[in-house]
Amino acid sequence: MDIQWYPGHMAKARRLVKEYLKLVDVVIEVLDARIPSSSRNPDIDELAGQKPRLVIFNKSDLADPEQTRLWKAVLAKAGFPSIAVDSISGSGARDVSGQVNKLAAPKIQALVSNGRRPRAPRCMVLGIPNVGKSFFINKLVGQRAVRTGDKPGVTRGQQWVRVAGNIDLLDTPGILWPKLEDQEAAYRLAVTGAIKDEVYDLYGTAGKLLKWLADNYPEAIRERYQIADLTAEPEQLLEAVGVRRGFYISGGAVDSLKSARIVIKEFREGKLGRYTLDRPPV
Repeated sequence: MDIQWYPGHMAKARRLVKEYLKLVDVVIEVLDARIPSSSRNPDIDELAGQKPRLVIFNKSDLADPEQTRLWKAVLAKAGFPSIAVDSISGSGARDVSGQVNKLAAPKIQALVSNGRRPRAPRCMVLGIPNVGKSFFINKLVGQRAVRTGDKPGVTRGQQWVRVAGNIDLLDTPGILWPKLEDQEAAYRLAVTGAIKDEVYDLYGTAGKLLKWLADNYPEAIRERYQIADLTAEPEQLLEAVGVRRGFYISGGAVDSLKSARIVIKEFREGKLGRYTLDRPPV
């Protein structure tokens, strides 16, 4: 598979992010807790420069909690404080304002020392498409303050939002990097919904995911899909899912593409369990 997706609006968004960065004190980088490495846009390091950065492990309710703990330790060692957040329940969200105020304190104090009035810390929220940035901001605000959606590419412009804890947030469109050189990362981005389903091989991607789950978490897959032989090839596993769910097309053939769609859907919804596809470096 060769997975690529970089719509024109993302190039424009990258330029706007670079322009707006000079207005903010802290960068909040939102990652998908299931793929902490694959969901880190390598361009953000360059764009953010030396700005203080807070990393959010969003969708933590869908990730393996032990793996999230290990990833938090990795980032802490690299100098990035992080918070695990479930933007649906709000778990972890209340810790964000305190951490932002702490990171912004030197900048605000410098303003006061120069005779300026203290102001609310200004933050920019960055992340790849469909990582849950808008839902994250809405949970901080406590209301539907910014446009949200469950498909990548919903947010197209910049929006300032005042949130509890007296901080100002700038929401930005999700941006991918122009060339997805690492196709393993691209596969994980596709599986978790950061890339539109229409631009990659959904059948092959779902088969690869199902095989990974069968190899690493056989009991969970056996319980969910009642598959007898988990050592089978991906296409055979998808066919077995179709047989179990009764997905047939005219002529009695199994609709394995429908099986692929249901596997991807149930993985994204957490119905197969809590999994982290990216493992932290040893």
